[in-house]
Amino acid sequence: MMDRQQSLSKIAKELMLKEPFYGFFLINLNKVWDGRRVPTAGVSKNNINYQLAINPEFWESLSDNHRLGLLKHELLHIAFGHLTTFFKFSNKKLANVAMDMEINQYISKEWLPEGGIDIDNYADLNLDRKAGCRYYYDKLKELQDEKEKNGTCGNEPMDQLLDAMANGELDDHATWEEFENMPEAEKKLIEKQLQKVLSDAKDQTLKKRGTIPGEIEDVIIIEEVTKQKFNWRNYIRRFTGVSTKVFTKKIRRKENRRFSDNPGLKVKMKQHMLLAIDTSGSVSDSELQEFMSEIYHIYKCGVDITIIQCDTIIRSIEPYTGKFEMNVLGRGGTEFDPVLEYFNANLGKYTSLVYFTDGECRADVKPRGNTLWVLSEQSYMNEELPGKVIKLEL
Repeated sequence: MMDRQQSLSKIAKELMLKEPFYGFFLINLNKVWDGRRVPTAGVSKNNINYQLAINPEFWESLSDNHRLGLLKHELLHIAFGHLTTFFKFSNKKLANVAMDMEINQYISKEWLPEGGIDIDNYADLNLDRKAGCRYYYDKLKELQDEKEKNGTCGNEPMDQLLDAMANGELDDHATWEEFENMPEAEKKLIEKQLQKVLSDAKDQTLKKRGTIPGEIEDVIIIEEVTKQKFNWRNYIRRFTGVSTKVFTKKIRRKENRRFSDNPGLKVKMKQHMLLAIDTSGSVSDSELQEFMSEIYHIYKCGVDITIIQCDTIIRSIEPYTGKFEMNVLGRGGTEFDPVLEYFNANLGKYTSLVYFTDGECRADVKPRGNTLWVLSEQSYMNEELPGKVIKLEL
């Protein structure tokens, strides 16, 4: 039998050929064999980085396709920020299943190991695809409550899944315990290191003329700037009293009171707005184009704009300069709290926060500054969000 290290190298090369981004991502991670703590495979902490632990007996029991699926499964858990958001869920068993439901949609059917959770097996429940782990968590909680009350949730495959979960027959991601109660400073260091690893994998993929998978990055282009669906000028005017930036302009038609031969100065207040974009998988490309069109109208009002992209973690923070094209980062689950925490910590920089989203999540952190939630035209109204909420409609 081939040495296990050789077999891992062989599968890593195959992953590199079939899905280069994940191949490069895997290269940048430390890999260890662990037959004691890990029944199958799992991700653990390695200083401020992640490492992949694999049970050698389980590895040897898998076909090559299932080995590919196993590696991609664990890499997706890391890329989607599951390890640092897992402990926000009160029911850890439900969170395990919800996160597997989310990421297994990005793994081809022939790669999924036997017993891998596939939402297509629960078609009668009409679960939304690529909706994020919090959506699946809430749905599973409803079904679990119904099963506890009636003895069944009315869907046989889901009943079996809930029973397996209750009996401890599913992977409990035991190695993730290292991330519980982690100091906030260390958590941010790990998230920053993850962004570097993802960025390096992206650069290496592009150099080899590979493509970045859509669940990691998408390029959205405004094909047409549509008529604005909200009166941004009126909204901005309300916050001029708390502007964060003052600039002066020399004008000839105004006399300088101190120096008669010099031009006068006109003092103006300028807004600096933080615009957040929900880049989770549940937000469609058409919704992102709708958001970008509105952002362009805000930009034309003459304000300074910083765009922050976030799915389960903050993916980028950068100034907006009126571009019609944007690299969308993330495409995982949905968490609003990271942006709200960043906004609260930087109140002196921004006059207000405008959060563009489909609203398919709740916010536990309360913003301490002016906050406007902008829901897409095709979304459902979510009035439980903290702050003013509007829905884009012509």
